[in-house]
Amino acid sequence: MLNMFLFLDNLGGGEILVIMLFILFFFGSKKIPDIARGMGRASREFKDAMSGVQREIEDSMKTPPSIEKKKEPDSEEPKIEVQTPENSTPRS
Repeated sequence: MLNMFLFLDNLGGGEILVIMLFILFFFGSKKIPDIARGMGRASREFKDAMSGVQREIEDSMKTPPSIEKKKEPDSEEPKIEVQTPENSTPRS
């Protein structure tokens, strides 16, 4: 999480104040809580999805893959005869 805020290392107090005032002016005081709430929900959904994927991967690593036997056909496959000069009928 610390890596996410490394770009803030070069910002001073004055720059952060200007950014905060710009956000307040641009979005308004009523919209900022809604935006923060939406960002929190999106972050939570992302974390839940990531943990779900991780759980599925771990579960698939625990259970061995099922081996399915090939089903043999009930009847033989139809044979295709190729006509050669030896087995062909004479033409009239």
